[in-house]
Amino acid sequence: MNGLNRGWLASVILLMGSLLLTACATPSAEPGRPLPRTEDMSFDQLGQTDFNRTVTIAMRDNLASLTRLLEKLYRRNPAEWRKTGAPDIETAIQRGRQAIESGATPPELASLRDIEILAVALDPAYRGDRVGAFIVGMANMIISAHDSKTRFYVSDVLTAQHVHNAARNIEVAAWLLASRRNPAGQPLLWANEMNDVATNLSFEREFGQLIGRLDLVANLLDENLRRVGINYMQGLLFFNFLPVR
Repeated sequence: MNGLNRGWLASVILLMGSLLLTACATPSAEPGRPLPRTEDMSFDQLGQTDFNRTVTIAMRDNLASLTRLLEKLYRRNPAEWRKTGAPDIETAIQRGRQAIESGATPPELASLRDIEILAVALDPAYRGDRVGAFIVGMANMIISAHDSKTRFYVSDVLTAQHVHNAARNIEVAAWLLASRRNPAGQPLLWANEMNDVATNLSFEREFGQLIGRLDLVANLLDENLRRVGINYMQGLLFFNFLPVR
């Protein structure tokens, strides 16, 4: 084997070793936490800019957070899922997931929308499935703030203020969930737990992620509009003729 081949082989071995070390050094995901993920290629992505893809993925992750909150709340408040008439909690969760994705409202609240549903869900007098109404109300509100869409394309125009308001509404909803009590003095819904026996702040983390993603999208919407104007001005200021020979 000549010197050139030996050098090439040594380079390949070093590269493979580096890849193996990188794989071994990559931190594993926290148990129970979702890994970063993207979507398979689809034809409709041809009509999406990088910004549209960012907002679409943020919406997907927000709806996934709401699904996790639905399951957590049903498990901590089993009396609520039984009000749905589902034979078991898994069926109730599956129906709730479909309602989240479609934006459907509970039949008894069909005439209400977004923050109206949230207000009823957090009313001590409400006797329906409080978990379902609370989660679907948030889903309906978030989707409404995004012009009633869950996927976004070049032609879509979103309003940063609406998305910002949705983030603030999630903050209010989380606070009311933690503070509202029924006539017996108990929480309307059992969520976060802190005592000498156990600490469970997973609800707070999900709410925090929802708020963070919505605030990010609101800021990006403002920046995206600003960059359109800046890019136009840069095109005028730094205009260059194209070569013809």
